[in-house]
Amino acid sequence: MMNWLFSVVLTVHILVALAIVGLVLMQHGKGADMGAAFGSGASGSLFGSSGSANFLSRATGVLAGVFFVTSLTLAYVASNKPKTTGSVMQETVQSQPVSGSVSAGVEAPVVPVDAASKAKDIPK
Repeated sequence: MMNWLFSVVLTVHILVALAIVGLVLMQHGKGADMGAAFGSGASGSLFGSSGSANFLSRATGVLAGVFFVTSLTLAYVASNKPKTTGSVMQETVQSQPVSGSVSAGVEAPVVPVDAASKAKDIPK
């Protein structure tokens, strides 16, 4: 259940992020108005009498709120995953059988450890 929820929220989160980027790139600065893009009187006919600034800024605000909620949801879902103790290496060592005999009758070669060769490897 949590894997499914995480995937859905992550997908919505990414789509909202891309939509915010698109809306911000479509907006003009405060000095520019829609008249420059669509002709002298077209701003009133395209997005209404208030122009596109109100529509785009409201849409950006709504998407920013959705982005905030999905961020919190992703953080909550990620923090409630079951925690494992130890590291990956400890789990692999514990999962190997500990026995004195080697299976299939094959003996591992014994390599003698020379104390003098270890002493040469230590930097002074």
